[in-house]
Amino acid sequence: MNARFSRAVLVAIALALCGGCRQDMHDQPKYKTLAASRFFPDGQSARPLVLGTVARNHLDDDVEFYSGKTAAGKLMDVFPMAVTADVLKRGQERFNIYCSPCHDRTGGGLGMVVRRGFKQPPSLHIERLRQAPPGHLFDVMTSGFGAMPDYRSPVPASDRWAIAAYIRVLQRSQQATLADAPPEEAAKLQGGG
Repeated sequence: MNARFSRAVLVAIALALCGGCRQDMHDQPKYKTLAASRFFPDGQSARPLVLGTVARNHLDDDVEFYSGKTAAGKLMDVFPMAVTADVLKRGQERFNIYCSPCHDRTGGGLGMVVRRGFKQPPSLHIERLRQAPPGHLFDVMTSGFGAMPDYRSPVPASDRWAIAAYIRVLQRSQQATLADAPPEEAAKLQGGG
């Protein structure tokens, strides 16, 4: 019984020692982000990008399209692409997904999260935003502003422009007059057709 007990104790000790000896990835030698290194002549552990290389699907060489600003840094006052019915439809779809939780579907700023205590954004119909160039709307979606986070990652640039175009439609819809309607529609609205 003594030999059996000794063997059991040895097995228990061996299992305890083996269980405590792990060599996982968190144990490997590595550098923390931007840590100094004596290995490379420049003293940095992070290596610079190879000149002329571009990450796949990230050749954002159209400055105006991807930044909402001209090469001189001025906000774009025109859309960098044709605004078609399809673009507006896409903009409405993306607006309803990403923007309406805060701005509501009309752009008034009383979305569901606001009704539940989140800070209210300004109405998209205030004069300052009605007069802002499209590049401003795009830039705010890209970089964020105030309590609004940036949407650069979840919303591609083409969709941010489509949303900006749809915001213009919303703004126009809230300020439209009878003179803005086509003549045949204006006649119907006046009761003459």
